[in-house]
Amino acid sequence: MADEGIRAAFAADVPAVKAVTDEAYRPYIERIGVVPAPMEADHAADVAAGKVFVVGEPEGGPVTGLVVIEARADHLFLDSIAVHPDAHGTGVGRRLLEFVDTRARALGLPEVRLYTNALMWENQRIYPRFGYEVVERRVDGPYDRVHYRKRLV
Repeated sequence: MADEGIRAAFAADVPAVKAVTDEAYRPYIERIGVVPAPMEADHAADVAAGKVFVVGEPEGGPVTGLVVIEARADHLFLDSIAVHPDAHGTGVGRRLLEFVDTRARALGLPEVRLYTNALMWENQRIYPRFGYEVVERRVDGPYDRVHYRKRLV
């Protein structure tokens, strides 16, 4: 099952959410020249709003990955996905992306949208393998972003 071991984050997870996000995005700071937006997010507010889902044990075990998602009128927005570097290659990212699709379908939303920094070329190889297509490239403030969507029809 795609969502096995994936649960809504709770307040006690906020330090782990921050730690995993920081570890996942820190390597990009030098490359893109700015701190990636997910590192500056208000993790406590996102958790409180029910936007954060983690791969981890229900009793506060280690968090190895997470997604931050938000239901919009016509799509599910995947704001952030982060996998701890120690968990790379273990299927955590795949499970999280499958969870996002399942969640969007459960909410009756026809597509998932996300963006990634244009200099995070690793992501640009990953997302198309999971059915995402490039919609546009746009500069948003200091961020040069490639926008993707995945239709779930």
